[in-house]
Amino acid sequence: MNLLGSIKSFIKVVEAGSIAGGARSLGLSAAAVSQNIARLEAHLQVRLLARTTRSMALTPSGSLYYDKVKHIERDLEQAQQAVTTPDCEPKGRLCIASSSAFGRHVLAPLIPAFSARYPQLSIELVTNDRRVNHVQEGVDVSLRIQPQLEDGLLARHIARVPFICCASPGYLAAAGWPQSPEQLKEHRCLVFRYPVDGRFLRWGFVREGLRFDAEFDKVLISDDIDVLTQMAVQDGGIARLAEFVARPLLERGQLVALFEYSQSARAYAQTEPMDVYLCVADRFAMTAKVRLFMDYLQGRLAHLWPCEQA
Repeated sequence: MNLLGSIKSFIKVVEAGSIAGGARSLGLSAAAVSQNIARLEAHLQVRLLARTTRSMALTPSGSLYYDKVKHIERDLEQAQQAVTTPDCEPKGRLCIASSSAFGRHVLAPLIPAFSARYPQLSIELVTNDRRVNHVQEGVDVSLRIQPQLEDGLLARHIARVPFICCASPGYLAAAGWPQSPEQLKEHRCLVFRYPVDGRFLRWGFVREGLRFDAEFDKVLISDDIDVLTQMAVQDGGIARLAEFVARPLLERGQLVALFEYSQSARAYAQTEPMDVYLCVADRFAMTAKVRLFMDYLQGRLAHLWPCEQA
Protein backbone atom coordinates (compact mmCIF):
# COMPACT_ATOMS: atom_id res chain seq x y z
CA MET A 1 0.00 0.00 0.00
CA ASN A 2 1.24 3.49 -0.91
CA LEU A 3 0.25 5.19 2.36
CA LEU A 4 1.32 8.67 1.30
CA GLY A 5 -0.56 8.37 -1.99
CA SER A 6 -3.70 7.26 -0.15
CA ILE A 7 -3.41 10.17 2.29
CA LYS A 8 -2.96 12.57 -0.62
CA SER A 9 -6.12 11.19 -2.25
CA PHE A 10 -8.03 11.69 0.99
CA ILE A 11 -6.81 15.29 1.35
CA LYS A 12 -7.69 16.23 -2.23
CA VAL A 13 -11.16 14.68 -1.97
CA VAL A 14 -11.91 16.64 1.21
CA GLU A 15 -10.63 19.88 -0.33
CA ALA A 16 -12.62 19.39 -3.53
CA GLY A 17 -15.76 18.22 -1.75
CA SER A 18 -16.16 15.14 -3.92
CA ILE A 19 -14.27 12.09 -5.13
CA ALA A 20 -14.62 13.25 -8.73
CA GLY A 21 -13.19 16.67 -7.91
CA GLY A 22 -10.31 15.18 -5.96
CA ALA A 23 -9.57 12.81 -8.81
CA ARG A 24 -9.42 15.68 -11.31
CA SER A 25 -6.92 17.60 -9.19
CA LEU A 26 -4.72 14.49 -8.95
CA GLY A 27 -5.05 13.48 -12.59
CA LEU A 28 -6.42 10.07 -11.56
CA SER A 29 -9.66 8.24 -12.19
CA ALA A 30 -12.43 8.47 -9.61
CA ALA A 31 -12.25 4.70 -9.17
CA ALA A 32 -8.53 4.82 -8.34
CA VAL A 33 -9.03 7.60 -5.78
CA SER A 34 -11.97 5.75 -4.21
CA GLN A 35 -9.79 2.65 -3.89
CA ASN A 36 -6.99 4.66 -2.29
CA ILE A 37 -9.37 5.99 0.36
CA ALA A 38 -10.79 2.52 0.98
CA ARG A 39 -7.25 1.19 1.53
CA LEU A 40 -6.50 4.06 3.92
CA GLU A 41 -9.68 3.35 5.91
CA ALA A 42 -8.76 -0.34 6.05
CA HIS A 43 -5.25 0.56 7.22
CA LEU A 44 -6.59 2.84 9.97
CA GLN A 45 -9.57 0.61 10.72
CA VAL A 46 -11.89 3.63 10.87
CA ARG A 47 -14.41 5.15 8.50
CA LEU A 48 -13.14 8.54 7.28
CA LEU A 49 -15.89 9.46 4.82
CA ALA A 50 -19.61 8.81 4.95
CA ARG A 51 -20.49 8.23 1.29
CA THR A 52 -23.78 7.79 -0.52
CA THR A 53 -24.59 7.89 -4.22
CA ARG A 54 -25.38 11.62 -3.94
CA SER A 55 -23.29 13.03 -1.11
CA MET A 56 -20.09 12.73 0.87
CA ALA A 57 -19.20 14.01 4.35
CA LEU A 58 -16.39 13.62 6.84
CA THR A 59 -17.05 11.39 9.80
CA PRO A 60 -15.87 12.66 13.22
CA SER A 61 -12.78 10.44 12.83
CA GLY A 62 -12.28 11.72 9.30
CA SER A 63 -12.44 15.33 10.43
CA LEU A 64 -9.86 14.70 13.15
CA TYR A 65 -7.57 12.84 10.74
CA TYR A 66 -7.84 15.56 8.09
CA ASP A 67 -6.80 18.25 10.59
CA LYS A 68 -3.66 16.22 11.38
CA VAL A 69 -2.60 15.38 7.81
CA LYS A 70 -3.78 18.32 5.66
CA HIS A 71 -0.32 19.95 5.60
CA ILE A 72 1.66 16.74 5.18
CA GLU A 73 2.70 17.47 1.57
CA ARG A 74 3.99 20.92 2.46
CA ASP A 75 5.80 19.59 5.53
CA LEU A 76 7.52 16.92 3.44
CA GLU A 77 8.55 19.47 0.80
CA GLN A 78 9.98 21.78 3.46
CA ALA A 79 11.83 18.85 5.03
CA GLN A 80 13.38 18.02 1.68
CA GLN A 81 14.39 21.63 1.14
CA ALA A 82 16.00 21.74 4.58
CA VAL A 83 18.43 18.91 3.77
CA THR A 84 19.20 19.73 0.15
CA THR A 85 21.84 22.18 -0.96
CA PRO A 86 20.80 25.82 -1.41
CA ASP A 87 21.51 25.71 -5.14
CA CYS A 88 19.39 22.59 -5.66
CA GLU A 89 17.32 22.80 -8.86
CA PRO A 90 13.61 23.40 -8.05
CA LYS A 91 11.34 20.71 -9.42
CA GLY A 92 7.66 19.91 -9.67
CA ARG A 93 4.55 21.89 -10.49
CA LEU A 94 4.17 25.63 -9.94
CA CYS A 95 0.63 26.87 -10.46
CA ILE A 96 0.22 30.66 -10.78
CA ALA A 97 -3.19 32.33 -10.86
CA SER A 98 -3.82 35.86 -12.05
CA SER A 99 -6.47 38.20 -13.39
CA SER A 100 -6.91 37.82 -17.13
CA ALA A 101 -5.40 41.18 -18.08
CA PHE A 102 -2.37 41.00 -15.76
CA GLY A 103 -1.72 37.41 -16.79
CA ARG A 104 -2.00 38.16 -20.49
CA HIS A 105 -0.08 41.44 -20.65
CA VAL A 106 2.47 41.12 -17.82
CA LEU A 107 3.03 37.53 -16.68
CA ALA A 108 2.85 35.74 -20.03
CA PRO A 109 5.83 37.65 -21.46
CA LEU A 110 7.88 37.13 -18.26
CA ILE A 111 7.24 33.44 -17.50
CA PRO A 112 9.20 31.92 -20.44
CA ALA A 113 12.50 33.37 -19.14
CA PHE A 114 11.74 32.07 -15.64
CA SER A 115 10.91 28.64 -17.07
CA ALA A 116 14.17 28.61 -19.04
CA ARG A 117 16.07 29.44 -15.86
CA TYR A 118 14.42 26.52 -13.98
CA PRO A 119 13.66 23.90 -16.66
CA GLN A 120 12.64 21.19 -14.17
CA LEU A 121 9.66 23.25 -13.01
CA SER A 122 6.31 22.54 -14.66
CA ILE A 123 4.57 25.92 -14.72
CA GLU A 124 0.83 26.45 -15.15
CA LEU A 125 -0.65 29.95 -15.53
CA VAL A 126 -4.36 30.19 -14.72
CA THR A 127 -5.96 33.46 -15.88
CA ASN A 128 -9.48 34.51 -14.94
CA ASP A 129 -11.25 37.21 -12.96
CA ARG A 130 -13.13 35.03 -10.50
CA ARG A 131 -12.13 34.26 -6.92
CA VAL A 132 -9.54 31.47 -6.89
CA ASN A 133 -9.30 29.01 -3.98
CA HIS A 134 -5.62 28.17 -3.47
CA VAL A 135 -6.21 24.92 -1.61
CA GLN A 136 -9.09 23.45 -3.59
CA GLU A 137 -7.59 24.33 -6.98
CA GLY A 138 -3.97 23.52 -6.25
CA VAL A 139 -2.78 27.10 -6.77
CA ASP A 140 0.66 27.86 -5.34
CA VAL A 141 0.61 31.62 -5.79
CA SER A 142 -1.85 34.22 -7.07
CA LEU A 143 -1.46 37.81 -8.25
CA ARG A 144 -4.28 40.05 -7.02
CA ILE A 145 -5.25 43.67 -6.82
CA GLN A 146 -6.39 45.15 -3.53
CA PRO A 147 -10.16 44.57 -3.95
CA GLN A 148 -9.44 40.87 -4.55
CA LEU A 149 -7.55 40.28 -1.28
CA GLU A 150 -9.15 37.86 1.17
CA ASP A 151 -8.79 37.27 4.88
CA GLY A 152 -6.38 34.46 5.64
CA LEU A 153 -4.16 34.91 2.59
CA LEU A 154 -0.58 36.06 3.04
CA ALA A 155 -0.09 39.00 0.65
CA ARG A 156 3.09 40.81 -0.37
CA HIS A 157 2.91 44.11 -2.25
CA ILE A 158 5.03 43.77 -5.38
CA ALA A 159 3.99 46.54 -7.78
CA ARG A 160 2.13 49.84 -8.01
CA VAL A 161 0.87 50.20 -11.58
CA PRO A 162 -0.47 53.55 -12.85
CA PHE A 163 -3.97 53.73 -14.27
CA ILE A 164 -4.52 55.94 -17.31
CA CYS A 165 -7.85 57.46 -18.30
CA CYS A 166 -7.94 57.52 -22.07
CA ALA A 167 -10.15 57.66 -25.14
CA SER A 168 -9.74 57.51 -28.91
CA PRO A 169 -9.14 60.66 -30.95
CA GLY A 170 -12.42 59.96 -32.75
CA TYR A 171 -14.45 59.85 -29.54
CA LEU A 172 -12.86 63.04 -28.20
CA ALA A 173 -13.47 64.85 -31.49
CA ALA A 174 -17.15 63.95 -31.33
CA ALA A 175 -17.86 64.21 -27.59
CA GLY A 176 -15.35 66.79 -26.39
CA TRP A 177 -12.38 66.59 -24.05
CA PRO A 178 -13.12 66.34 -20.30
CA GLN A 179 -10.92 68.64 -18.24
CA SER A 180 -11.45 66.96 -14.84
CA PRO A 181 -12.77 63.67 -13.41
CA GLU A 182 -15.99 65.44 -12.41
CA GLN A 183 -16.77 65.94 -16.10
CA LEU A 184 -16.80 62.17 -16.67
CA LYS A 185 -20.54 62.31 -15.81
CA GLU A 186 -21.03 64.06 -19.16
CA HIS A 187 -19.33 61.24 -21.08
CA ARG A 188 -19.84 57.58 -21.88
CA CYS A 189 -17.45 55.57 -19.68
CA LEU A 190 -16.31 51.98 -20.19
CA VAL A 191 -16.57 50.25 -16.82
CA PHE A 192 -15.29 46.87 -15.60
CA ARG A 193 -17.68 44.70 -13.58
CA TYR A 194 -16.22 42.00 -11.29
CA PRO A 195 -17.66 38.65 -12.46
CA VAL A 196 -17.64 37.29 -8.90
CA ASP A 197 -19.98 39.71 -7.17
CA GLY A 198 -21.13 42.17 -9.82
CA ARG A 199 -19.39 45.21 -8.34
CA PHE A 200 -17.98 47.90 -10.60
CA LEU A 201 -14.25 48.60 -10.42
CA ARG A 202 -14.23 52.13 -9.02
CA TRP A 203 -12.34 54.94 -10.72
CA GLY A 204 -10.41 56.48 -7.85
CA PHE A 205 -8.66 59.85 -7.98
CA VAL A 206 -6.58 61.86 -5.51
CA ARG A 207 -6.58 65.66 -5.43
CA GLU A 208 -4.58 67.62 -2.85
CA GLY A 209 -4.37 64.54 -0.63
CA LEU A 210 -8.10 63.77 -0.75
CA ARG A 211 -9.41 60.62 -2.45
CA PHE A 212 -12.69 60.52 -4.37
CA ASP A 213 -14.47 58.26 -6.88
CA ALA A 214 -15.62 59.42 -10.29
CA GLU A 215 -19.36 59.34 -10.95
CA PHE A 216 -20.96 58.06 -14.15
CA ASP A 217 -24.28 58.56 -15.92
CA LYS A 218 -23.65 56.78 -19.24
CA VAL A 219 -21.70 53.52 -19.23
CA LEU A 220 -20.77 50.51 -21.31
CA ILE A 221 -19.97 47.51 -19.11
CA SER A 222 -17.90 44.35 -19.49
CA ASP A 223 -16.21 41.80 -17.25
CA ASP A 224 -13.17 41.72 -19.58
CA ILE A 225 -10.63 44.56 -19.64
CA ASP A 226 -9.51 43.74 -23.17
CA VAL A 227 -13.11 43.99 -24.38
CA LEU A 228 -13.37 47.47 -22.84
CA THR A 229 -10.05 48.39 -24.44
CA GLN A 230 -11.31 47.46 -27.90
CA MET A 231 -14.47 49.47 -27.27
CA ALA A 232 -12.31 52.48 -26.42
CA VAL A 233 -10.23 52.07 -29.58
CA GLN A 234 -13.44 51.93 -31.62
CA ASP A 235 -14.65 55.33 -30.31
CA GLY A 236 -16.86 53.70 -27.65
CA GLY A 237 -16.05 56.05 -24.78
CA ILE A 238 -13.55 56.78 -22.02
CA ALA A 239 -11.72 53.88 -20.39
CA ARG A 240 -9.51 53.67 -17.33
CA LEU A 241 -6.79 51.18 -18.18
CA ALA A 242 -3.71 49.88 -16.41
CA GLU A 243 -0.54 51.24 -17.98
CA PHE A 244 0.49 47.82 -19.29
CA VAL A 245 -2.72 47.73 -21.34
CA ALA A 246 -2.87 51.39 -22.38
CA ARG A 247 0.78 52.22 -23.15
CA PRO A 248 1.13 50.46 -26.54
CA LEU A 249 -2.13 52.00 -27.75
CA LEU A 250 -1.08 55.45 -26.58
CA GLU A 251 2.26 55.13 -28.39
CA ARG A 252 0.47 54.13 -31.62
CA GLY A 253 -1.95 57.04 -31.30
CA GLN A 254 -5.02 54.81 -31.05
CA LEU A 255 -5.80 56.25 -27.61
CA VAL A 256 -5.08 59.62 -25.99
CA ALA A 257 -4.35 60.09 -22.27
CA LEU A 258 -6.62 62.40 -20.25
CA PHE A 259 -6.06 64.46 -17.09
CA GLU A 260 -2.28 64.62 -17.51
CA TYR A 261 -0.44 67.01 -15.20
CA SER A 262 0.43 70.50 -16.35
CA GLN A 263 1.65 73.56 -14.47
CA SER A 264 -1.47 75.46 -15.51
CA ALA A 265 -3.90 72.84 -14.16
CA ARG A 266 -5.52 74.34 -11.08
CA ALA A 267 -7.41 71.29 -9.91
CA TYR A 268 -5.14 68.49 -11.10
CA ALA A 269 -6.38 65.07 -9.94
CA GLN A 270 -4.06 62.10 -10.01
CA THR A 271 -5.49 58.73 -11.02
CA GLU A 272 -5.30 56.29 -8.12
CA PRO A 273 -2.81 53.51 -9.02
CA MET A 274 -3.38 49.75 -9.01
CA ASP A 275 -1.57 47.95 -6.19
CA VAL A 276 -0.62 44.37 -7.10
CA TYR A 277 -0.03 41.70 -4.45
CA LEU A 278 1.56 38.28 -4.60
CA CYS A 279 -0.53 35.94 -2.40
CA VAL A 280 -0.10 32.48 -0.92
CA ALA A 281 -2.52 30.45 1.17
CA ASP A 282 -0.42 30.56 4.35
CA ARG A 283 3.19 30.55 5.57
CA PHE A 284 3.55 26.85 4.72
CA ALA A 285 2.85 27.65 1.07
CA MET A 286 5.89 29.95 0.82
CA THR A 287 8.01 27.14 -0.62
CA ALA A 288 11.39 27.51 -2.31
CA LYS A 289 9.89 27.53 -5.81
CA VAL A 290 7.35 30.20 -4.80
CA ARG A 291 10.14 32.35 -3.30
CA LEU A 292 12.17 32.00 -6.48
CA PHE A 293 9.22 33.11 -8.59
CA MET A 294 8.42 35.97 -6.21
CA ASP A 295 12.01 37.26 -6.28
CA TYR A 296 12.16 36.95 -10.07
CA LEU A 297 8.84 38.73 -10.60
CA GLN A 298 9.59 41.48 -8.12
CA GLY A 299 12.94 42.13 -9.78
CA ARG A 300 11.42 42.36 -13.24
CA LEU A 301 8.48 44.54 -12.16
CA ALA A 302 10.77 46.92 -10.24
CA HIS A 303 12.21 48.05 -13.58
CA LEU A 304 8.73 48.92 -14.83
CA TRP A 305 6.97 50.22 -11.72
CA PRO A 306 9.00 50.91 -8.56
CA CYS A 307 7.10 49.40 -5.64
CA GLU A 308 6.22 52.03 -3.06
CA GLN A 309 4.68 51.25 0.27
CA ALA A 310 1.01 50.33 -0.19
